[in-house]
Amino acid sequence: MQLPCQIPPNMSSITSLNHLNLSHNLLSGPIPPINQIFTFNDPSIYEGNLGLCGLPLSANCSNPNDQNHKHVQDEEEDDEDGRYMTWFFISMAMGFPVGFWSICGSLALNKSWRHAYFRFFDETGDRLLVFIILNMARLKRKIERIGEFMVKKMLLWVRSNKDYAKRRLIQQSKNSP
Repeated sequence: MQLPCQIPPNMSSITSLNHLNLSHNLLSGPIPPINQIFTFNDPSIYEGNLGLCGLPLSANCSNPNDQNHKHVQDEEEDDEDGRYMTWFFISMAMGFPVGFWSICGSLALNKSWRHAYFRFFDETGDRLLVFIILNMARLKRKIERIGEFMVKKMLLWVRSNKDYAKRRLIQQSKNSP
């Protein structure tokens, strides 16, 4: 369980506490000088709470601004990230229409560019179609050649097995009484 920011001061009302482990709870601020907590002198019970200061830790809480310094710095970093994200989305929102209308607007306004643009895509499409048809024809020829070769091999195999089967039958008939 993780506790919020500081060690709650109402922990002083706990009187029969035998063991306390506040490690890794993202705590910050001074360790309160209350009766029961002061009896736990082992610094390892506060491990992982980089913002804690005061006894029994080596970090002093001499300046009250030090404890809030980390929070202020974290908030500034979050705010800075938020500003970057805001500008990122603003630039995306503005960049898309500007880019879109730069291309489409120039094609709509300039007739020679529009004809060149669509001629380019027509020719590219035609080239792609011719490429696909030629490669399909080549593939078909290769498959037919492989098929003819396989048919020839299968006929030879069938003939050789047929001859072998005849010879075996003849031998068996000769050997049988």
